[in-house]
Parts: sequence; structure tokens; C-alpha cells
Amino acid sequence: MSVNGECMNAAGMIKEAPLQGTTEGERFRLLVEAVTDHAIFMLDPDGTVTSWNTGAERITGYKESEIVGRSFATFYEEADCAAGIPQRVLSIAARDGKLQAEGWRVRKDGSHFWAFVTIDAIHDNGELIGFAEITRDLTERREAEEELRRSEELFRRLVEGVTDYAIYMLDPAGIVSNWNAGAQRIKGYGPDEIVGRHFSIFYTDEDRDRGEPARSLGIAEREGRFEAEAWRQRRDGSRFWANVVIDAIRDPSGRLVGFAKITRDITERRQAQLALDRTREALAHSQKIEAIGKLTGGVAHDFNNVLTVVLGSLDLLRRYLPHDDPRITRLLDNALQGAQRGASLTQRMLAFARRQQLDLRPVDLVELTRGMRDLLQRSLGPQIAIETRFPLALDNVMADPHQLETALLNLAINARDAMPAGGILTIAARNEAAADNAGLRPGRYVRLSLRDTGEGMDAETLARATEPFFTTKGTGKGTGLGLSMVHGMVEQLGGQLILHSEPGEGTTAEIWLPATERPGAINASAIETRLVEQGPPLTILAVDDDALVLANTRAMLEDLGHTVVVAYSGEQALDRFERAPAIDLVITDQAMPRMTGTELAKKIAALRPDVPIILATGYAELPPAADGGLPRLSKPFRQEALAEAVANAASTGRRMLP
Repeated sequence: MSVNGECMNAAGMIKEAPLQGTTEGERFRLLVEAVTDHAIFMLDPDGTVTSWNTGAERITGYKESEIVGRSFATFYEEADCAAGIPQRVLSIAARDGKLQAEGWRVRKDGSHFWAFVTIDAIHDNGELIGFAEITRDLTERREAEEELRRSEELFRRLVEGVTDYAIYMLDPAGIVSNWNAGAQRIKGYGPDEIVGRHFSIFYTDEDRDRGEPARSLGIAEREGRFEAEAWRQRRDGSRFWANVVIDAIRDPSGRLVGFAKITRDITERRQAQLALDRTREALAHSQKIEAIGKLTGGVAHDFNNVLTVVLGSLDLLRRYLPHDDPRITRLLDNALQGAQRGASLTQRMLAFARRQQLDLRPVDLVELTRGMRDLLQRSLGPQIAIETRFPLALDNVMADPHQLETALLNLAINARDAMPAGGILTIAARNEAAADNAGLRPGRYVRLSLRDTGEGMDAETLARATEPFFTTKGTGKGTGLGLSMVHGMVEQLGGQLILHSEPGEGTTAEIWLPATERPGAINASAIETRLVEQGPPLTILAVDDDALVLANTRAMLEDLGHTVVVAYSGEQALDRFERAPAIDLVITDQAMPRMTGTELAKKIAALRPDVPIILATGYAELPPAADGGLPRLSKPFRQEALAEAVANAASTGRRMLP
């Protein structure tokens, strides 16, 4: 097909149109030529154009000399030509005598127009001698019809969807004059129940007492429009949160003739917005706590390295300095106590950051609390009485008993500080089931509560109570990490810390912990420290990127009689391990740049799987089971703990698991 969309007939030649020589024929030709709104032309039986009028030239753009002798398929789109549409319409016209159709046609310049086509078959003594085609350009009419169709469709959809809106009219006094289906659905009134009544019936009693209905109509009359969101009332007395628009309606002279009122029930949207606001607030709080937790955990990890050096050095000094000078002994004891307090502080920081290593086991809260009673009473003083309330059957909880003891002691001391004049601390527990709690997974829990009769907290203080370093105590009387530690430990166990308090009503701290069916209650106070039996001297590879920690570890190991090879990185450790095949044991820091202790352990195990490896870590930065089952040495560690870890690893031969 050509650029103009022409489909040529089989001969492809130009034919001459027959001339009309009669006067009547001339008049007919002049009449046809005078028609400009219709394309009127003749076709021979093959569809070749044999005549052409002015209207055809105006509509299609072809002059008579350009089109006569060419196939009328020139006006069809390429797809229609390929489908054989031109031949088909001629066949139908020849068979039926006439054909009328609408469709897209192509002008000379390639533009399209919507055409209404009539093709009449012309016979002479029963023989088909050609066709008469009349074509009209209906593009504008079709566009108008399409626009009308779209408008009608839009209006139809609007009418069909109007059940989501209450749309009705009010007279100037506020009397309802009509009612739609949406109004009935939202407000519950049928037309016969509400038309003729004042629209203030939809307002709450409080709004009616404040004159809100009259005020809204007054604003709409004065400003032309009133919009607001507020509670509205249904026929059954229930309330919904409504978006209300009132428009004043005036006649051409400007006189107020009434109001158009549209009401939308947006209760769900408001609830969703409130829920979103609460979620955003919780997310912001969570992000803040998470950021502080990361900072705290990192600081505590680095501080543990410092304390490892301090405690180890003090242990060595204590062994080598004379014991007959009480002043030196007292100073060393004071230094050790201070370092231990620093280690305790880092444990609290790590607990808040949820990065401390927990020794999880089934714990009997009744036995644990009973074992702590004397300690709690001494800590609280004689002015505070302790009461316990436990059921006969209480599930065990899965927890670290030492951390749980520390948490209970922290909560008890907070209660003591809230009762300066004395009072009662009630410790209770009960089995609970959590089905749908924002802070707990569904399952069985034990709720341990400590309730004091102290001063209580206002809402602002309560909201910040678990923030790290926040305290209401005087300078030097608290770290602000007690509740933070409890919060972090409980969260790490999969539980939740909940505080209830009001000024003058005391405070209740609830610890929700996952329950466990496994037996074997542990009294953490009864755990005894196992004596360490010193084994034979070993050749030990010590690895740490902190030079002070490494030097101190080396000094303590050598003091225990071992030979020590040191390395400041994983790469250096591998090199020295390969050069010194007599190494009996490896102690490596976990958090090192470029190669972690776990990665180093895997490479060593690949070289010599018989060598025991100990991971030294300032916090449990490994996910569960990611350490390959290797024993850990928690920082800060003293010489006794180091000796125990070495002896245990050497005797049990614990190595990297496959």
C-alpha cells in the first residue's frame, strides 16, 4: 500500500470517466458538483473511482485529477485493506443493493476522519455497471457523542456511588426538604422520617447546647460555604465522625433559597489516622531507643576492653606486690571494686542495648524470689515491708537467672527510693496468656509484678522512665540505667516491661516473660563457682586488635605458666599459626576489622581441626549458633576467668563445629 493508503485494483491503470452529454445530465453534474458537505462519486464494478465532486475534494483532500482512476480503497486504513474490507463492502452492496456503514477513513495528508458511508449498486438491465458512494465527515459529531457518552458515564457513576455521601437540601431555616439513599445509609433515617424536621437532629447534645447548627448555617449564608469535621449522631444514637459541607443556594436575584448539605462518614479514616499517628510516635520512639542502644552498646563494648586491661593488671599487681602493707592492699581492693562497678555499669548498658550474652534456662520465679528475700530486705531497709503473693501453680520462665536477679534488685531499689518514709513492696506473679498485644507475641507468659506504695510518677515522667540515663534522683544517686537495663533484658528474652503509675498512688512494674513447660527450676543464688584446676603449660595464640588488651592477656597467660604468641589481626594470626605448628590453643577477639574472630576460627579449623579456640567478646554480637559452638570468654575478664576458660577448652577439646 502507498503512503496515502491506496489499494490499487488489479489493472493498476487510470480509467477515463464517461462524459454526460445531455442537458439534463449536465444539470445533474452541476448539482453534484455544488454539494460541498458530502463526497459524492462513482465507482466502476471493481471499485475504481470514475467521478469526483467538490465535496469529495474538500473532505478527502484529493483533486479529481489525483483520484479518478484509482481504487476507492485509497481511503481505507492499511489494516482494513489487509483484511479485505473494501472488497467486502462492494460485495455486500452488490448483493443487497445498498450498504451503509461508519468507520475511520484516511485523507490525502494521512489524517483520519470518521465517515458515514452509503454505497448504492447501479444496474443496467440487471447488469451491475458500478456503484454510487456518498461519504459524510462526522468526526465532530462523533467527538461530541463521545464526550456526551463520557459525561453520561461519569454522571452514572456519580449517581451509583452516591450512597457514600449523604446529599440533601435544607430550606433557609434548616428544615430538611429532600433525602438521598446515601443519607439514609449513613444516618439511618428514611425519607418519611426526616423530611420536614430540623437538621440539628444530627448534632450531638453538646454541639446543640453550644449552638453549632445555627452557627454553621450562619457561616454558610455569610461566606457561601461552611466545612467542618465533628461528631454527628445517627438515628440509633450511635456517633460517627463526619466531614460536613454546607453550600448556600441563591436565586438569580441573590436571595437565599436554601442550603445544599453533603455529609461523609469518615470514622474509619479518622481511626486509621489516629492509629497512624500512634504508630509514627512509637516508631520515632523505637528509632530513638535503637540509636541510643547502638551507641550505648558500642561504648560499652569499648569500655569492656579498657576494663579487661584494668582488671587483669590489678590481678597481676596484687600477686606481685607485698601483702604486708595494709595501705597497698586497701588501695588495690578499692581499685578492683571500682573496676568491678565499671563492669557492672557496662553490663547494664549492654542489657539496655540488648547485646549482653544471656545464659537462658528454666527459672522458678518463686524459688528465685525466695532466695533473694534476705538480699532484698537488706537493700530496702527496715522501714519497707516485703509481701509476696504467688499462686500454688506457677509456670517456669525461660530467662537468665543472674540477669533476672539483677532486674528484680533494680526494681526493688527504685521502689525503695520512691518510699522515703517507708511503705510496702508487694511482689506477685501469675500465669497469663497474650493473644493480641502490641509488644508480645501470642502465647503463654508469666507476669511478675512489683508494686510499691510510694510517690508515683506523672505521665511525663512515666513516658521517659525507661530512657537510658534518665533519672529523677539527685546528682550522684543514680546512673539512669536501672529501668533501661530491665527493659533491654526483658525485650531480649521476648517479653515486655510495663509500668503503671499515678502521682500519690504508687508504681507497679510488670515483667512479662515467656513461660516454659520444661522442669528444672534454678535457684540462681545457689549456683556455686567451680574450682579451676590448672592444666599443663600450653602454647597459646592470642589475637586482639587492641594492643593494651592483647598485652594484658599475654601477661596474665604467661603468669599462669603458658607460652604466648600474639597477633594484632586475623591475617597476622593465620600467618603466625602456620609458622608455629606447636600452638595448642587460640584465644581470639570477635570484633576485629577485616576478619572477625569467627571467620578466623573457621580458617584455623580448616588447617588444624584439633586446635581448641576461645572467642573473647565484649557483648553477644553473634546471632544464635553463628559462633559454631565455640566457648566464649566475656569481657571484661579477670585472670581467674581466663584460667578457667583455658582449662575448660583444653580439657574438653571444644573445637569449631562443622
